[in-house]
Amino acid sequence: MPEQPFPPEGVIAGGGAMDLSATEAGTVRRPPAAPDGAGEPAPPAAGPAATADRPRSLWSDAWRDLRRNPVFLASALVILFLAVISVWPSLIASGSPLKCDLARAQQGSAPGHPFGFDGQGCDVYTRTVYGARTSVVVGVCATLGVALLGSVLGALAGFFGGWWDGVLSRITDVFFAIPVVLGGLVLLSVVTANSVWPVVGFIVLLGWPQISRIARGSVITVQQNDYVQAARALGASPARLLLRHIAPNAVAPVIVVATIALGTYIALEATLSYLGVGLKPPSVSWGIDISAASPYVRTAPHALLWPSGALAVTVLAFIMLGDAVRDALDPKLR
Repeated sequence: MPEQPFPPEGVIAGGGAMDLSATEAGTVRRPPAAPDGAGEPAPPAAGPAATADRPRSLWSDAWRDLRRNPVFLASALVILFLAVISVWPSLIASGSPLKCDLARAQQGSAPGHPFGFDGQGCDVYTRTVYGARTSVVVGVCATLGVALLGSVLGALAGFFGGWWDGVLSRITDVFFAIPVVLGGLVLLSVVTANSVWPVVGFIVLLGWPQISRIARGSVITVQQNDYVQAARALGASPARLLLRHIAPNAVAPVIVVATIALGTYIALEATLSYLGVGLKPPSVSWGIDISAASPYVRTAPHALLWPSGALAVTVLAFIMLGDAVRDALDPKLR
């Protein structure tokens, strides 16, 4: 059998199919050439497409949804306006809420007095503006106290369980059995101090069980997640587990309930003041003005209409705000 001739040396070293493969490989790996004078190719820009790939937290998603919710924007504007006139009522009301003129009692609107006068000759507009301060202070302070006390007790009961959970559950059952208005009539009737703090203390005393139940259930749900179990397996202390891993992820339901309850506490303060056991004259409160204007509802309905309308708008604003926050923080709605 004749021997096959070896291929020329140049075919193996530099030509043929092997040269073509090397050329193709170099072409694939070589980046596209930049235009003349453009220099090196620019790195990819970090724009919205790159930002969209980053994982968002529950709070960032909630804030994005709230900014697009007209209900939240409208209620937030009303609450912001109430907060401003509570701190600086003289911005829109130049008179004194305690200055009254019996000669002008039950009169209608007049220049400089758009809401008219009540049964004692006091300017209804000025008293309505100054009454917002009492309602906002009572609502905010009572909500903070209820949220703090209820969250701490509920979180401890849900985290540790056992006898502590059982005792707290029975205590909350006792407080749930107390009618709120009847309890206010009994407890506040013996208080002689004419300030907002007895009313705030009463609301905190009877309001914390609701927040405690919410916080307890939220903590029990969160501590069953895998990241909490992993942190416990790594030796994290109970305080670290509760403060760093459980509380930040269990606080959303508490915020929702507390926001809605704030409007309820404002209405409760007005109810107690209307019944005569909350704030008392010479304090300025929408509940006091509604109570004073009730006998003159036929002869001077304007004295009852404006403080009642202000109370209704305030309570509705906080309830709408709480509903918007609840929808934004509820993962089931996503």
